[in-house]
Amino acid sequence: MTTVIIAVVVLAVLGAIFGLVLAIASKVFAVEVDPREEAILGCLPGANCGGCGYPGCSGYASAVVKGVAPVNACAAGGEAVAAQIGEIMGVSAGAAVKQIAQVHCTGCGQNYKQYTYVGIHDCVAASKLPGGGDLGCAYGCLGLGSCEKACPFDAIHVIDGVARVDEEKCKACNKCVDICPRHIIALEPYKTKRHVTIPCSSHDKGVDARKVCDNGCIGCSLCAKSCPKEAITMVNNLAVIDYEKCIGCRMCMAACPYNARVFNWNEPVRDPDFNYGDKDVPVRGKGVVEKCSLCKERTDRGDEPMCVRCCLSKARTFGDLDDPDSEISRVVRERKAGVLLEEQGTRPQVRYFN
Repeated sequence: MTTVIIAVVVLAVLGAIFGLVLAIASKVFAVEVDPREEAILGCLPGANCGGCGYPGCSGYASAVVKGVAPVNACAAGGEAVAAQIGEIMGVSAGAAVKQIAQVHCTGCGQNYKQYTYVGIHDCVAASKLPGGGDLGCAYGCLGLGSCEKACPFDAIHVIDGVARVDEEKCKACNKCVDICPRHIIALEPYKTKRHVTIPCSSHDKGVDARKVCDNGCIGCSLCAKSCPKEAITMVNNLAVIDYEKCIGCRMCMAACPYNARVFNWNEPVRDPDFNYGDKDVPVRGKGVVEKCSLCKERTDRGDEPMCVRCCLSKARTFGDLDDPDSEISRVVRERKAGVLLEEQGTRPQVRYFN
């Protein structure tokens, strides 16, 4: 019994001694923490996404206090958090333009595969294979969801083979931008007069681009020539927008040779009692530019576009121009069909005849 008591007393004494040593060490080696840093850390959302460019929320808070980071760099917190941090630091947060991730690909090249990929469902893994993946287009979205897995806000998902950004959830944390092996995702100003984007990353010439994608930029440069502020330049056959120069006039949209693109200012409203065509043809949402795709979802399965099917006078014909025996080829030969703006040299596939 005595032995047990002695052991307990020895342990208690040792505990007291070690506790005293630790207490003294904590005072001697204490690191002064600016109370503003703790206050800022309390304002931050705690996402630790790294979108600010610093290692987590604590790293950003420390950088703000040191004066090396702006008070409005927290993408996840937005203007509300920026205002709180600005109040703590005694400075104005200033106006910040909201940014979201933009995927520069429409996914219209998914039907042009080099081979069948069977492996890890991950873009980074697939990009290590010959050709950088199974897509015929070397600049298209692989659609295997590396960005989806990386996003801490559940703001990007692969739909119909291409990554789509949820504009309401995106916090511009940059995770998807960093993970994309094809570098086709970028942060851009959102829903301002500068919200204009080019949903394509191809640097191929027009003819080659259309061989592997139904909706790729053909690099005709008419958008660049039409811009009054020289905000669009052609870089390796691809139009690139300088958002510092862009004034949102949409002259580039008007310059499209076939006037085929429109900007969706509002969410589409459809009459439930009216047949718009086909349930498989997606409804394009607010804030995107779209064009006629000749009902790609229908033609992919062998059906005709709805305009051809519904025309009562049979004034429209659809088919394979590469097949000399097809009805469309016969009509083009016999009716001497022409194209719009042939002088532009864009080789359109829609023909018109009298």
